[in-house]
Amino acid sequence: MYDLDLTSLRLFVAACDLRNIARAGEQEHIGASAISKRLAQLEAQVHAPLLERHRRGVVPTAAGEILLEHARAMLATADRVARDMTAYRRGVKGQVRVLASVSSITESLPDDIAAFLQLDAHAHIRVDIEERNSSDLVAAVREGLAPLGVCWDAADLEGLRTRPYRGDELSVVVHPSHPLAARKSCTLSQTLDFDHVGLPANTAVHTMLARAAAIIGKPIYYRAVVSTFDASLRCVGAGLGLAVVPREIVGRAVDPGRIRIVALKEPWARRRFAICYRDDAQLSPAAKLLVEHLALMPTRH
Repeated sequence: MYDLDLTSLRLFVAACDLRNIARAGEQEHIGASAISKRLAQLEAQVHAPLLERHRRGVVPTAAGEILLEHARAMLATADRVARDMTAYRRGVKGQVRVLASVSSITESLPDDIAAFLQLDAHAHIRVDIEERNSSDLVAAVREGLAPLGVCWDAADLEGLRTRPYRGDELSVVVHPSHPLAARKSCTLSQTLDFDHVGLPANTAVHTMLARAAAIIGKPIYYRAVVSTFDASLRCVGAGLGLAVVPREIVGRAVDPGRIRIVALKEPWARRRFAICYRDDAQLSPAAKLLVEHLALMPTRH
């Protein structure tokens, strides 16, 4: 087993990020020769060259790329340990880290967690939320990198315990001048003759729409791909295309006068979120309290 030094790992990450040992030394307030010595010791520990030296700087080797990924994770964990212990000294007695999909964060999850923390019995509990796409979120929970995740229940949750959480309903949002704006409802097929505004390919909504369009046998033409529902609604309001988004968030992000909501008549348009975790026995008391609180929220299904 390698007894890796966190300081050496931090210097290694800095050198990889800056592609230059001297600049890494300036950033970390240490001499370049001292960094070089640390990196040489690190290479001796792992029995592999980690950096390729070039005239203009350094780049990680194949082995260096592997160590770099693990080093980032180890440093992030160490930073969380430091924050958690600082919080403990300040009176926080419970800590819960929640990974959540963009849909759940955009909708009710922050309000539900805030309500949980406002209860007197939870005054000494701290909850941290991190946004992840559903696949990365599930992988992190499965690997024990986070105790809890909240995502769409159609994600691959095999091997994890789950509890139902809130639900939502996907709708089509269009500009008032759009040909579909006068309709009360439509199918996905009826939207495929028009430009869409979508989310990145690794999001649950994009994956679901791509699967449904493939079954229909028609492609989705994306005029714009943005990172948030808020941005997609602004694109719709500007007339760049239509978007398929959770109905609950529509009124929050853009002037309602600039868009129209059309119900999406598809069986998969009604979704439910799930709270996922590895095992009840591995949850901390604070995490168990949060799970029970969230599981009591109405699912609307």
